[in-house]
Amino acid sequence: MFPLTDQQLKERGAQITTAEICQQPELWQQLFSSYMKKKCDIQAFLDHLKKQTSDKIRVIFTGAGTSQYIGDVLAPYLRRKGENQRFTFESIGTTDIVAAPLAYLNPDEVTLLVSFARSGNSPESVATVQLANQLVKHIYHLTITCAADGQLAQIAETAADNFLFLMPVQSNDQGFAMTSSFTCMALAGLLVFDLADVKTKEQYISAICRMGAEVIEKAADLVKQLATAYQRIVYLGSGSLAGLAREAQLKVLELTAGKIATAFDSSMGFRHGPKSFVDETTLVVVFTSNDVYTRQYDLDILNEIDSDQIAATVMSVGQEEPANNFTGMHFTFSEGVLLPESYLALPDVMVAQVIALHSSLQVGNTPDTPSPSGTVNRVVKGVSIHTFQNNGQR
Repeated sequence: MFPLTDQQLKERGAQITTAEICQQPELWQQLFSSYMKKKCDIQAFLDHLKKQTSDKIRVIFTGAGTSQYIGDVLAPYLRRKGENQRFTFESIGTTDIVAAPLAYLNPDEVTLLVSFARSGNSPESVATVQLANQLVKHIYHLTITCAADGQLAQIAETAADNFLFLMPVQSNDQGFAMTSSFTCMALAGLLVFDLADVKTKEQYISAICRMGAEVIEKAADLVKQLATAYQRIVYLGSGSLAGLAREAQLKVLELTAGKIATAFDSSMGFRHGPKSFVDETTLVVVFTSNDVYTRQYDLDILNEIDSDQIAATVMSVGQEEPANNFTGMHFTFSEGVLLPESYLALPDVMVAQVIALHSSLQVGNTPDTPSPSGTVNRVVKGVSIHTFQNNGQR
């Protein structure tokens, strides 16, 4: 993928992460096959849930870190394209729920907790399931995880009203940063809740697989264009792609161990103070939407920052080239099928993963094990989960 041999990638501690970025299109196909085998069982589970109440069911997407950002990508799209007559969609981090459960869990609402987890062993993820069971009178679970032997999967195997949807085995990334685990779990959420028919979903998956292959094919050219030294990176987007911006910046922060400063925001929100972050050492990347209305705002901030000439590099990522005489960099997919934003997020994030990997190598880090102090771990450690005593107060 990079202008480095496998041996060079191994010597620089990047072989695992590189392979896990590259395997994503193949895993998406595997996941779709798995979904088709489970489709009837998943629908039966959802139908059973809908029979429990005539009211709308609260769907909470939850996870910690990257797993939380899956919900941030899915919820805005599903509020328009999900079964909104019966479900409401929210994204709330397990870290928020565990710290202040009564702020986020309503005992009287029928709730489906959708837990995203690579390993399923993060203390907050397990505690969130336990708190939901403790506090919510009518609680159901959909566990989407990459590890069959993780605690969340083991709980789901034996618990009533808990449906387990396992991701392809290889999606349980062995590198430090979540890459294929993120995209597989996000795609699983779309397959379960998007109201598009199977034929349309299959068309979308074929498109994202071609786009993912294009990222791999063009990765060497992309990093050559990023040769200009940068010390800061900003990611921007709108709707679901604003949620993606958070994940994209985290990949850089993780793989460079903070040696490159990062920021993220929505395309509209960035002007309201955060734009002060941009200087002559900054790479600004805007994920451009395919929605005609929303795209205008992505292009506005893209062209504004480019014309300000305050950043080292301004770059767009999307399916259509930017307009209005934009002179900055662009990574434009050649795929002709224009995708909805949550599907577009998957090949988009592969571009961000390539940038993060390149950034890590540029600062002399080892992407597979980027935390030199060992204080940040692949599965979080050192978390104390305190017993929650519910005194009937809200």
